[in-house]
Amino acid sequence: MTARRVLVLNGPNLGRLGSREPDVYGSTSYAGLVERCTALGAELGFDVEVRETNDEGELVRWLHEAADGRVPVVLNPGAFTHYSYAMRDAAAQRTAPLIEVHLSNPYAREEFRHTSVVAAVATGTLAGFGIGSYALALRALAEEVSG
Repeated sequence: MTARRVLVLNGPNLGRLGSREPDVYGSTSYAGLVERCTALGAELGFDVEVRETNDEGELVRWLHEAADGRVPVVLNPGAFTHYSYAMRDAAAQRTAPLIEVHLSNPYAREEFRHTSVVAAVATGTLAGFGIGSYALALRALAEEVSG
């Protein structure tokens, strides 16, 4: 059986995991995140590709690619969560499940982080479990695509 393709898309500053505010985002490096996502994905029957960009337009193009290919997505929009209507509109075009993830709990942080323009168009949102948010999202995708 061929593994189902899944994109794990990360917005700005996620490539700095491990060195960026470890008290908020944890000590796992971006390479560690990639390793964990691809390994768990393989266990779940997924071919996971993890990407990161600081460029809003590139993230929008990746969401279009996922929509065109009916590819499930785990999306950590980073700061784009709070204001990128272009990314939100691209996510709204999804043709497969899309799970929004956050390492920290945005509602336990600064007020501007309490708004997600993506949440209303996502299948669901997982936040506050550190790197575990990605594992929970991949498991939720496995449930979504098998049902």
